[in-house]
Amino acid sequence: PPFNNAIRMESLEINTCGCSICIERRLELVRLVSHNTHKRLVACLQGHLGTDTEKRHKKLPLTALSQAMQEGGGQLGDESLIGKMMDVCGEAENRLATELMQHEVQIERDILDPLNQLAEVEIPNILKQRKQLAKLVLDYDSARTRWYQATKSSNQAMAAKTDSLKDEMDEALNKVEICKDQLSADMYNFASKEGEYARYYVMLLEAQADYHRKSLAALETMIPTIHIQQDSWMEKPAFGTALEEHLKRSNREIALPIEACIMMLLETGMKEEGLFRIAAGASKLKKLKAALDCSTSQLEEFYSDPHAVAGALKSYLRELPEPLMTFGLYDEWIQASNVSDPDKRLQALWVTCDHLPKSHKANFRYLVKFLAKLAQDSEINKMTPSNIAIVLGPNLLWAKTEGTLAEMAAATSVHVVAIIEPIIQHADWFFPDEVDFNVSGMFTMPTHPATPDPEPGLDRKRPGSLVGQDGDSHTPRKDRYLSRPNLSLTMSALYVVADESITVTETPTEDLPSPDFTAVP
Repeated sequence: PPFNNAIRMESLEINTCGCSICIERRLELVRLVSHNTHKRLVACLQGHLGTDTEKRHKKLPLTALSQAMQEGGGQLGDESLIGKMMDVCGEAENRLATELMQHEVQIERDILDPLNQLAEVEIPNILKQRKQLAKLVLDYDSARTRWYQATKSSNQAMAAKTDSLKDEMDEALNKVEICKDQLSADMYNFASKEGEYARYYVMLLEAQADYHRKSLAALETMIPTIHIQQDSWMEKPAFGTALEEHLKRSNREIALPIEACIMMLLETGMKEEGLFRIAAGASKLKKLKAALDCSTSQLEEFYSDPHAVAGALKSYLRELPEPLMTFGLYDEWIQASNVSDPDKRLQALWVTCDHLPKSHKANFRYLVKFLAKLAQDSEINKMTPSNIAIVLGPNLLWAKTEGTLAEMAAATSVHVVAIIEPIIQHADWFFPDEVDFNVSGMFTMPTHPATPDPEPGLDRKRPGSLVGQDGDSHTPRKDRYLSRPNLSLTMSALYVVADESITVTETPTEDLPSPDFTAVP
């Protein structure tokens, strides 16, 4: 009946009014946050939306970077280390660009498109249904008012239209019911899909994690290969690099700074007073070290400054991660220097020297032979074996302990002098073979006059352990304490420690494996 319809519509209006407010607030808020998220996410992408994969890849900044790096590498050429690294790293950047392009395609397909559909299509359609319902309710109110007025009117014409107006009212009510049912269905559908909509944000994180994993995996695959290429191309600076590593990288027997500095000193520094003692200019020293780090043989400008050359050699030895005479043999060197018997002390030093690793021993031999040659001119350059040991020794051996280099050198210097000085004094006994100082062939041989031989009447005395069975002082006997035949001769030797000269007489016995020494006043 019309009265019941009126009651139903009043109830519908109240419910519709209440529901419309809730619907409008909830859906409009969801639409707004979805729209904002879509907008910000699009801004995060580096490619262009809606384009095919090839065009998207070309437009990526990473692709442009890759192309610029590879083009730059091509311009610099294979002769340039920078050019080589730009080329291979440009290829890596292109790989990352491919991963990024695939990631953005996935983001657009699985997240952006659904978010856009939600914010721009689905929710607006629901809101449109709500507005349509409000309009239909107004239409129904209008039809009901007309019908009600007709039923109360005394006008015969109006009364005749009562039935038709009632039909219009019923049709309007039916439309309201249909729209209401559709709106309710859409609302239920949205509510059921809200978990799915929320899932888009989790999918975003998962897609980002997958992209970063793939990018990291690509980098972890490429970087080791690039490192291998880099190591094969790059000449690592010599200063501060372990001796074995430098020799291996440069395919050398003698470290470049050692050979280069010694060759220059042989040319112009042998007569220089205070070599290794007088400090060089800091700027010239820094320049020479940089030149040696570049493995250049163009060092002519430094020949005129032997103190800078000597300073560079000392600096190289000091900056070695492990001293030339090694950490491993430090205790053995100290024990050898503490042997009280001079001849046995030399023998202990020789044994320790023989324990040096091959590369260290070769470079130590090369250096010692040069220092012995330098000491031959000590009357002119004032660099006696003792002076050389004092200024250079702490750069050859130090303890592997905490503290500054100066502290370590101070703690070791007394022992080091006692080790280095006799080795320089008796270099030809420790290392009897001649040394070709120009071992690499990179440098010209020195042109200064050779140091004259000692006067014919001057016989340089040697430790007893240097005298052979037949008395030949030029035949080293490094194994005399291991196996020694009976001797009936008496030998004397001069051994110099610091500034004291001690003459000792050796009296061999048949029963003892090592000689006895008796000091002679």
